[in-house]
Amino acid sequence: MTVRRMKSYTSQTGYVYQYYFVGQRAALPGDPERPATEFIFDVSPDRKSMFAVSVFLGEETVSAWGAAHGRPLNEAEQYAAAKLRLLQGFDEVENMLRQGRRLRVEAAELEELLAGLGLE
Repeated sequence: MTVRRMKSYTSQTGYVYQYYFVGQRAALPGDPERPATEFIFDVSPDRKSMFAVSVFLGEETVSAWGAAHGRPLNEAEQYAAAKLRLLQGFDEVENMLRQGRRLRVEAAELEELLAGLGLE
């Protein structure tokens, strides 16, 4: 049995989300986000219901960041970008269940998200 660490986040939309990281995988065949890594989080906006949110980090986005910075992103940095995009989604999307189940990290967002961590 896997023990998952539940985390909380108070969003700008007024919800206090609880979430945990489920895992990551290559985006499934036929997914419009391919080629990408899909980071999957289970999310609850009310402590009663739970649903999955996928954050997609595209290979082109990761490659572009690596070319601009002279080094590749390691796995921990990729996870950090996905988690920060999830939190950004909590702040921006009014109804995550209906509108925010699939989030994508764009190249400009990746730069911003990782700059906040001091990564160069």
